Amino acid sequence: MRILIISPKNKTVFNFRGDLIKDMIARGHSIVVTGPNRDFVDEILAMGVEKFIEVPLVKDNTSIMGDVQYFAQLRKIMKAERPDLVFSYTIKPVVYGSIAAGRSRIPKVYSMVTGLGRVYTANSVKAKAVRQITKILYKHAFHYCDRVIFQNGDDVREFVSAKYLPEEKTALVDGSGVDMERFSRSELPEKPVFLMVGRVIKEKGVFEFCEAARTLKVAVPEARCILLGGFDHSIGALKPADIQPYIDDGSIEFPGEVKDPVTFYENCTVFVLPSYYREGLPRTILEAMSCGRPVVTTDWPGCREPMLDGENGFLVPVQNAPALAEKMILLAKDRVLLERMGAEAWKHCREKYAVEIINEQMRRIMEY
Repeated sequence: MRILIISPKNKTVFNFRGDLIKDMIARGHSIVVTGPNRDFVDEILAMGVEKFIEVPLVKDNTSIMGDVQYFAQLRKIMKAERPDLVFSYTIKPVVYGSIAAGRSRIPKVYSMVTGLGRVYTANSVKAKAVRQITKILYKHAFHYCDRVIFQNGDDVREFVSAKYLPEEKTALVDGSGVDMERFSRSELPEKPVFLMVGRVIKEKGVFEFCEAARTLKVAVPEARCILLGGFDHSIGALKPADIQPYIDDGSIEFPGEVKDPVTFYENCTVFVLPSYYREGLPRTILEAMSCGRPVVTTDWPGCREPMLDGENGFLVPVQNAPALAEKMILLAKDRVLLERMGAEAWKHCREKYAVEIINEQMRRIMEY
């Protein structure tokens, strides 16, 4: 089978879809990948991908002409490559990739909604207008899909109740899965170290983490808090000056963005993600659980999906730094609780989120 994968960002191909692609290749399928630029092409091809095709895409761009050009290029590629199956993920690849595949009469068309993003959390006039347009585009795109794959039940219910698509056309998987050999369980460090990994944008809960870290340092001076991630240029992205005060007073450490976060997971005791971004199911939570780390995250779509509150970590209200700090202080002071929750996190991950389990779910849905 010839499979075309339409991606929004090259790095996501091997970071989030890499295990799926390797499974497809191992089963004898040839893979063609599209991406918006030439970044990380060598890494993509190194997985065994047959061909990479650049299709320029500006993720936050609302230019009609830009979207028309993106759609036209995808149709041209499908005509030339004649894939048997098209798989797309995130808004623009799903919308324009699915429509292009349907109109090109591709036999199998699948898309994945990896969270709803900022469009579905903001309430400005512009955001509401964009949300309405997005609904129209999604509904049209889903018409051409055999199945639409979601990563959390909240998103399924929202789209079905709003009549984006019928429930029988939806499929639910438990995130992107995690390679539990790469993110292997390790001993918890002696001193408390709290780690947050994510893009440095407001909705990821960066300020809540920084404020909670400041409170934690007063209660537990030996505790360390590390923010790991890069700045970007999307709407809502923060600037270095926004977090510099917290670095200056020692509340957080900021190594920036790193290629491989495994060492940081190994050297932390607790993973924290105070997000109120509409996640699918955050891969970082699964990576931390795979390493045997308890998680403190928000009671929010996507984030709450892998959590057994009070067992493998804690859920806290969104945008509530004091509640976050309270749980961080508890885990910094109670070693028995920390170790028990870490063990439960690893067990829950092993039973439900190992990449082999997720790949099997994807195989059954897409029948590849």
